[in-house]
Amino acid sequence: MWSIKNKLSTRLMNICIASLCKAKQLEKAEGLIVDGIRIGVQPDVVTYNTVIAAYCRVVGIDPGYSILHRMKEAGINPDVITYNSLIAGATRYCMLSRCLDLFDEMLEMSILPDIWSYNTLMHCFFKLRKPDEAYRVFQDIILKDISLHPATFNILMNGLCKNGYTENALMLFRSLKRHGFTPQLVTYNILIHGLCKSGRGKTAKEFLNELVEAGHIPNAITYTTVMKCCFRCRQFEEGLKIFAEMRRKGYTYDAFAYCTVASMLLKTGRMNEANEYLGYIITNGFDLDTVSFNNIINLYCKEGQLDNAYKLLYEAEKKGLESDKYTHTILIDGLCRTGNFKEAQQHLDCMSMMGFDSNLVALNSFINGLCKAGHLDHALWMFESMDAKDSFTYSTIVHGLCKAGRFRAASKLLLSCVRGGMRILKSNKCVVISGLRSSGFSHEARKVQSKIRLAKILHY
Repeated sequence: MWSIKNKLSTRLMNICIASLCKAKQLEKAEGLIVDGIRIGVQPDVVTYNTVIAAYCRVVGIDPGYSILHRMKEAGINPDVITYNSLIAGATRYCMLSRCLDLFDEMLEMSILPDIWSYNTLMHCFFKLRKPDEAYRVFQDIILKDISLHPATFNILMNGLCKNGYTENALMLFRSLKRHGFTPQLVTYNILIHGLCKSGRGKTAKEFLNELVEAGHIPNAITYTTVMKCCFRCRQFEEGLKIFAEMRRKGYTYDAFAYCTVASMLLKTGRMNEANEYLGYIITNGFDLDTVSFNNIINLYCKEGQLDNAYKLLYEAEKKGLESDKYTHTILIDGLCRTGNFKEAQQHLDCMSMMGFDSNLVALNSFINGLCKAGHLDHALWMFESMDAKDSFTYSTIVHGLCKAGRFRAASKLLLSCVRGGMRILKSNKCVVISGLRSSGFSHEARKVQSKIRLAKILHY
């Protein structure tokens, strides 16, 4: 029988550590290194690089950097991959000075940066909205004659587009193509997205045709980007044609594209078509996330289609999608919009029975609806019965009191809010003070103004 030591190896230990890191079990990964050393399996540079990358990705740059010291104490020298992980960690948190320090540290240790070192630094500059400095990094890559990677061009194009230099990205793309650069599908997607964001839908559609001619097959990202652009530009039928092509080619495998189309149809009053698409999502068992679901419910409520909203809620919950407190807040707001306050109150009571930890947002929505409909006394009763209030609660009631001409009551509530350290809309403060003056309470208006100033000094 072989001993345990013979059965194990550094490579096997590294595979186990990588699995633990992927599962974010970093303490266990470090414990495995200790156990390995104890039984004679020595870690190598790959072992430590894996742990450093995980710490930088999951926890932060400092814990990652602390592993570097232990690595050196174990007699293992860091390599370019070690520093690339640390630079990536610093970039994730937009720590430019830390990135530059790590670059200097690499050079001091005679570790030459590779294309990924430069790519990450370029990405950091773009993230911090420093496109000129990012482009200089690209020029450095060219001058140092480092072998370029397709990702380099993608980072460059994406950074230029996101910083508002879509035209420059387009010119660079054309120039690179003339010099033999073969763009990937992701490169086309980046440019199409940039063109759509800058309102150049026509050029984006031309690019969609160009990428097909170049031998690429558009994916869900390509189609969805162009489709959304068409909808934003009110080219609804053109957008629906893109969606039809997307379906024909089998790219509508999730609910996102369907939700995008349904939203457009709801906004343009095409209720029956919207219901068909939403029904398709539910009956075909697509994974519909809560955010998308809430957006659709909200659109139904805004259009006064409460029956459809409740029907969608019922169908979705039957399929296992759990509604959250925002779902119910949207429905309460929808009921208030239609003047159905009795049912809105019942829905609030149901929320309490369902065990939601907080229904402050829903209560605020209900009070806002009551104030807008002129049911101020009911709103004040609800306000007094609330256990917790925030600045929105106070702002809503103050605004409602002012609208009803009850400026003295509004001023008392305003001061109570300000003394409690809560922020209230500046417009509400101005309405209270000007309302007191116009009602003949100039002295009180001055007192309220001075008390607001005093509260600001005490709290700030």
